[in-house]
This record gives sequence, structure tokens and C-alpha cells, in this order.
Amino acid sequence: MTPQPFTVADVMTKKVVAVLPGAEFKEIVATMERWKVTAMPVVEGEGRVVGVVSEADLLHKEEFHDHRLGIVEQMRRLDSTAKAGLHRAEDLMTSPAVTVDSKASLPRAARLMAAHRVKRLPVVDADGTIQGIVSRSDLLKVFLRPDEDLAAEVRHDVIDHLFPLSHHQVDVRVDAGVVTLAGEVRDSARIPLAARLARAVEGVVDVRCELTAQGRT
Repeated sequence: MTPQPFTVADVMTKKVVAVLPGAEFKEIVATMERWKVTAMPVVEGEGRVVGVVSEADLLHKEEFHDHRLGIVEQMRRLDSTAKAGLHRAEDLMTSPAVTVDSKASLPRAARLMAAHRVKRLPVVDADGTIQGIVSRSDLLKVFLRPDEDLAAEVRHDVIDHLFPLSHHQVDVRVDAGVVTLAGEVRDSARIPLAARLARAVEGVVDVRCELTAQGRT
């Protein structure tokens, strides 16, 4: 049976540091400092995500308190620091939160992060309830898969499938995530497809395709 692609649920951090909408400014700062995080989901009820509060949201207040600025310049910045007079998570947070479904693919999560310029996403279920947090570093976990696991998957899902008559003549080697395919196969038209499918295996860094058609040198 062909393994299912990795999903966000496979790599996310399940331990979530979150705050309630009524959390005060100092409580938010203290929580970030304690858990060494730069952003937290804001949840209500039984864990439904209603927003995200980040260091950027909190720094509006610090910017507003820059006494080196003249009063006129501070007033000019008032619009951009509107959150400076607010004290609770529900006032400071960015809402609605950009979230990702726990069943989403890793490329889907990566695209969301890039599109919204965020480093992490709250992971939610179909009801919007928090399930975990996925970060950029979490998405890279697939590249820590052992070479032997990658070799086994490439052989089973790619080589054995594409070349049922000549798969035993193909050598699959993986070194530091780089796959090398070598040997002779009967159907030369499938060689480019083999390289593409091997590269699509999650955790593969690159593919070196040295496959040739039988009877050719």
C-alpha cells in the first residue's frame, strides 16, 4: 500500500502556548518570555482560535513611548500605533487568524506562510479548535528522514511501479537525502518520470538520474 503524503499533523508541535482574549498586556509579554515564543494564538471557549497576538502587535506600544520623538511627530504616528492604548489580547491581536487544517499538506502550509509573511500557523480542526502549532522549522522535519527510509520509498513507490519488468536492474542509493538512480531499464520513456517522482518523495533533497535504456551505452 502506498504511504500517504505527510500532513501538517505529522510535523506540528502539539503543545500550544495560547492566551485568552482577556489576557492583559503584561501577562502576554510574560508568557512570551517564559515560553520563548514570538507569537501566540488567542483562543476562547473550548479552544477555538479567534486571533494571533505577536511581538509586532506589542511593539506598537513601545514605539509610541519613544520620548525622543517630538509631540508633533508622535501625533503623526498615532494612526500606525493605534493599538498602543489597548491592553488586552482581544484588542491587540490580529484577527481573523491565519490558520491551517491539521490534514493540510506541507506545501499548502508553506504557501500560506509565504503568502501571509508569517513564521508559524495555528493548526485547527474542522471546527476551528486548536490542535497544535506548525512553524517553518517543523516543515523542514521531513528532511530529517533516514536515507534508508527514503531509498525504500523510492524503490517501492517509484521504481517497482514504473519498471515492473526491469526494476531489479535498478540501483537506488541515497546519501544525505540525495537520491541516485542507476541501472538499465526497458522503458526509456519513463526515465524522466522516475526522476520527477523520486524528487517528489518528501524528504528528498535532490535526484541524480543515471538510468539508461537496455542495450544502449
